[in-house]
Amino acid sequence: MDDGAVPARTSRFHQKRELILDAATELINRHGVRGMTFVDVAETVGLNTTSITYYFKRREHLAAAVLERSLERTEAMIREASAQPTPRARVRALLSANFDLQARVREGGSSAVAILSDIRALSPDLRDSLSHRYVEVFRSLRGFFDSGDDASGRAHAMAAAHVLVQNIFWLPAWLGQYSVGDFPRVESRLMEVFEHGIAAVGARWSPEFLEIDEDTLRTGIEGMPDNFMRAATFLINERGYRGASVEQIAAEINVTKGSFYHHLDAKDDLVLECFRRSYGRVSLVQRAAANAGGDHWQQLASSIATLLDVQFFSDFPLLRTTALQALPNELRDDVLERSNRMARRFAGMMIDGISEGTVRAVDPLIASQAVMGAINSAYDLRKWASGLERDAAIAHYGGTLARGLFRQE
Repeated sequence: MDDGAVPARTSRFHQKRELILDAATELINRHGVRGMTFVDVAETVGLNTTSITYYFKRREHLAAAVLERSLERTEAMIREASAQPTPRARVRALLSANFDLQARVREGGSSAVAILSDIRALSPDLRDSLSHRYVEVFRSLRGFFDSGDDASGRAHAMAAAHVLVQNIFWLPAWLGQYSVGDFPRVESRLMEVFEHGIAAVGARWSPEFLEIDEDTLRTGIEGMPDNFMRAATFLINERGYRGASVEQIAAEINVTKGSFYHHLDAKDDLVLECFRRSYGRVSLVQRAAANAGGDHWQQLASSIATLLDVQFFSDFPLLRTTALQALPNELRDDVLERSNRMARRFAGMMIDGISEGTVRAVDPLIASQAVMGAINSAYDLRKWASGLERDAAIAHYGGTLARGLFRQE
């Protein structure tokens, strides 16, 4: 890819360029592609903005170079893991490589990998080639799993690969709760979830789709129509926070910018309401599952299936957590705490299920984050799900959480 850089001639050039990429990676992970500026990068590496343009002519060229480098690092880990002889060994090797990377990042021995979902925020000329490359990376990952020639096997491989890679991307969101010294145990417990799932041996996947009353949800902005949040959720999920402008959101629901600002002071207010609505809906589903009765695995399975149905087929999905990048730190922390609250409620279901014998003896805090990561990212497979029967799509995807990533023969 042409990143707009002057041809490299010296080792000093390479070193400075890598420092710029490292700084830009941290900024993209904090603020998104469109929130990363030359000014902030220059300040981080001790240069002026004119010096940055010697390496990258445009801010988007720098962002694209960051994402390309992150794709290359991801490709390298997948390629190395793919040399292992079995699906389980491949997944274990890839998970270990990512935990090693997170440990090095924490200890200052390596730069982070940029959040690849922000590829969608680039302009089309840069986005298209990187998107194509990401698809190729995902195909390599899908090859970890022995899918066979049948449609069921291919559907399983798609679901398993997606749950795996999205949970790897989700790691930085919750791994900060553990010290580096705990990483080997956390890695082992997460691998147990990938290998065996959450359901106890003999527990069936037979969820019920739960009905919830969303009218009981209270939003913080009185009088704001639901269609504002619905339009914003779709646009942000598809284009990222900064790729969804106020003009685009207003146009989507056929109102003027003036009407938008009649209800809201800024787009951040709408994003916060979208998050509150999403987490409120998750909470309603979890409570509905408890009220429906049955054993605790049944409650957990029904919660997962209902939320997957929302992500795959509803006209109002949950907001992707990638929108967190663009929020100010104090607002982001509040949203992450709400996410952790939902995860803890899933963990509580698991603890009760372990006690009654319907849930495998997993680490519930770790397993609940795997559930949250899988549900949140399920939105990306809407097109895949639309090509399957509703129950089949949810069973294939939910089955990776119930029984693990590997087909049960």
